[in-house]
Amino acid sequence: MFGSTSKHKELAMAGEETFTFLARGFEFKGTLTFEGTVGIDGMVSGAIYSKGTVILGEHAVIEGDISAGTIVSSGTINGNVTATERVHLLPSAAMNGDLKTPLLKVEEGVQVHGNCEAEGGAKSKGVEEPREAAPHAAKIRVSQRGEALQR
Repeated sequence: MFGSTSKHKELAMAGEETFTFLARGFEFKGTLTFEGTVGIDGMVSGAIYSKGTVILGEHAVIEGDISAGTIVSSGTINGNVTATERVHLLPSAAMNGDLKTPLLKVEEGVQVHGNCEAEGGAKSKGVEEPREAAPHAAKIRVSQRGEALQR
């Protein structure tokens, strides 16, 4: 524990859920699969899968797809995002890729380049199962300045 140069920390949280934090400066190439909650503030080149929550810090850069229950991002994502519960994009977030989620919250200042499907209600599908758009699914395109464009 003391004197360790490891940038991977795992902390026990209430109950049996764990929180994994991959700190700023962390770099990884490959596929990451997690249980519980993971916070990432480094660079990942590859896919990220979690049935829990993925939290991306302001310095996070993800070059690959993310599939999780809940995704909260302040960082940069260059890939497709699929959430079974919700996605929350914070002001410094930038996304280049398609986004599919039942619930979407986008703060002012977010940059999104790609297609977005936000169905307006939670689904109970598995993380890696294909999603079919509901007939009432909202499909929007968002400009670089965060303005909704007609589709």
